[in-house]
Amino acid sequence: MNVYKPNKIRNIALLGHSGSGKTTLAETMLFESGTTKRRGSVEEGNTVSDYHPIEKEKQKSVFSSFMHLDWRGTKINLIDTPGTADYVGEVVNALKVADAAVFVLDAEHGVEVGTEVLWNIVADMNKPAFFIVNKIDHPNSNYQAVLDLCKERFGREVVPVQYPYEEGESFNTIIDVLKMQMYEFAEGGGKPDKLPIADSQKSQADLQHNDLVESIAENDESLMDLYFEKGHLDEDEMVEGLKKSIMNRQIFPMFCLSAEQNMGSGRVMGFIDNVLPNPLEANPDTDDSGNELTIDTEQKPLAFLFKTISEEHVGDLTFFKVYGGTLKAGTDMINHSKGSTNRLGNLFLTQGGKRVDIQEVQAGDIGAVVKLKDGNVGDTLRDKSLDIGISKVNYPEPTERMAVRSKEKGEEEKIGSALNQIQREDPSLHVENSMELNQIILSGQGEEHLNVVKNMLENRFKLNPEFYEPGIPYRETITKPVKAQYRHKKQSGGAGQYGEVYLYLEPYEEGMPPTPDVSVRDTQEIDLEWGGKLIFQNCIVGGVIDARFMPAILKGVMEKMENGPLSGCRARDVRVSVYDGSMHTVDSNEAAFKTASLMAFKKGFLEAKPQLLEPVYEVEVTVPAEFMGDVMSDLSTRRGQVQGMDSEGTFQKVKALVPLAELYRYATHLRSMTQGRATHTRTFHEYGPVPHEIQERIMKETAEMEESA
Repeated sequence: MNVYKPNKIRNIALLGHSGSGKTTLAETMLFESGTTKRRGSVEEGNTVSDYHPIEKEKQKSVFSSFMHLDWRGTKINLIDTPGTADYVGEVVNALKVADAAVFVLDAEHGVEVGTEVLWNIVADMNKPAFFIVNKIDHPNSNYQAVLDLCKERFGREVVPVQYPYEEGESFNTIIDVLKMQMYEFAEGGGKPDKLPIADSQKSQADLQHNDLVESIAENDESLMDLYFEKGHLDEDEMVEGLKKSIMNRQIFPMFCLSAEQNMGSGRVMGFIDNVLPNPLEANPDTDDSGNELTIDTEQKPLAFLFKTISEEHVGDLTFFKVYGGTLKAGTDMINHSKGSTNRLGNLFLTQGGKRVDIQEVQAGDIGAVVKLKDGNVGDTLRDKSLDIGISKVNYPEPTERMAVRSKEKGEEEKIGSALNQIQREDPSLHVENSMELNQIILSGQGEEHLNVVKNMLENRFKLNPEFYEPGIPYRETITKPVKAQYRHKKQSGGAGQYGEVYLYLEPYEEGMPPTPDVSVRDTQEIDLEWGGKLIFQNCIVGGVIDARFMPAILKGVMEKMENGPLSGCRARDVRVSVYDGSMHTVDSNEAAFKTASLMAFKKGFLEAKPQLLEPVYEVEVTVPAEFMGDVMSDLSTRRGQVQGMDSEGTFQKVKALVPLAELYRYATHLRSMTQGRATHTRTFHEYGPVPHEIQERIMKETAEMEESA
């Protein structure tokens, strides 16, 4: 296998909504470059990239897949990414190591919701990008409408480099306004005939050529001067200006093709080779301190681990990108975050599910290593002489949560271990062993994402999991001040137990006035692990309770706050003042005062007009305008409070505050309601009061559970 220098490498991520044809385009590029002898198809389940059983079953990408090809001496690393929002973690991993993004659009549907989400991620990661309008041969193809939508949504920086001579079933010719050439394809596609632009298209081609020249020149002062001087730019000058403009995200070129008919992929690969940046030219990444980190061929070995897959009978295959020097099998590398040493085993390049042995991987290139002893996704491997950590990937917040348990006794530990392994491979999945709810909670990018996890537990780990609705981490507080007293007295031969406390409970809020009618000797402000605060005040005068019992009194209060009096959920935002009590010279001890304070707190809490609080999330839904009414109506049935609406091109954005209790399986319901064309994000906003009737129901359910226990 050839080893390529960094200037002859291109790292490209294929992005787009599910069904836009990314996998088919990858197949065509592999075939057209001579890498494969035949083109597979998604329908037949024999493509290079979608090789996992679950991908063949679903007939779409679930995992990012890595391929490579040689185009006229340049190695193009292709990363085919999933187009469903549930697998966005796979996309951001791929973009971390890609130097440019290629958006594949459907000529019939144009800019879809999934494209919108990915566009924002690419912009945040400062990656250059261009567009390919695929399926120009579809009967409902409308290239101009797609171009107009892109300009409307992504700005006038979207500039056509090509357009189809005809669309639909008669498509076989592309007009290229950069090269001012017409490409005509024979039936079956492949290498086209290069022809002069037809007279009927000359005026339109000239107009678009001039628009392209002006777009390039206006981003480069020297080119602008040259353009004014000569009245035109030659192809070499345009390419040079185009490279700079794309790198700076000032221009986003648009191409057209039919991947299925193999018409247009060669020109795209030529553009990737001639115009897109190599790893040395690419916009720099950052280290873990936020400093720019460029690819360095002279540096000692440095690599970033961005993906792990587990193969039966082989073990973990870990993918990496080399940021410095050259990686070779047998090299000792330090895991920067853990300090452990890893000796690299055999190195590979991958062609989908197939591995190709390679002796070394140079700076800027992507490779894989099998059975890495100690390395997770997001870790940096470095030479012992370096002290550099590469910045980790930022994953979107989860949009769906589910509880999981074993159907079989004795499998609980195995399920926990398996989930930890899956989370190491997929950091976009959150696994929480909730002691509060006594559940294992999975939070993912959608129900489909969580179903893939379920599939792994069943087929890869041979377990029998059950997924079910998770509990809600409610909170309890009080809404009025009360006084409460409890005397704990116990005598059973010998030393007894005695402790009496008087507590004053108040709802706590920041900046509230001092507690009335007491003299505060000591105050403890405790930030609770589960949110909110406890303010604990010692207001004892005259020594009626010895100071040595105060920690026990606080412990009793804290114990009851962890298991709230109202529903067993955790309590928060209470100010507790210990203002009176009594003790016995012989029988008083810490256990007695802990019990007395716990019972006094419980009694007072239930008399203080207790209020159950629920987690409320800010939900942002991006939806085509025609489904706006359905989405708004559905949010209102979920106790949602709409905070605002905004338009972005053909899409509407709705922001609403919705209780977590109403969001179970919302991603799936939203997809069903909008024919798969809407997405949503959610972020925690606050804890808010639960409506009275719901609070009464929860309290009743809690009481029934306690009686049956």
